[in-house]
Amino acid sequence: MNTTAKGALGAILLGSLAMGAATAAQAQGTKPMEKCYGVSKAGKNDCKAGAGTSCAGTSKVDYQGNAWKMVPAGTCAKIKTPKGLGSLTPKA
Repeated sequence: MNTTAKGALGAILLGSLAMGAATAAQAQGTKPMEKCYGVSKAGKNDCKAGAGTSCAGTSKVDYQGNAWKMVPAGTCAKIKTPKGLGSLTPKA
């Protein structure tokens, strides 16, 4: 098998695994979720928000950049707040 064929086979296998995980989550009635930073109201963040917060419900201000909320996968960057869009990484 040449290098190109091996690469194509690898891509197909990875795609199949990703589809399988999404299908399993849907079969269990759950949607894939992701952490979305900067979208929670004060005291409404999910656990482990970052420096200055220890766990769920400890963020001090609305839309705190290092506080996250679990949201359906693929929606984070579309969430609009008065401080901008949600982010998959902590905001400064």
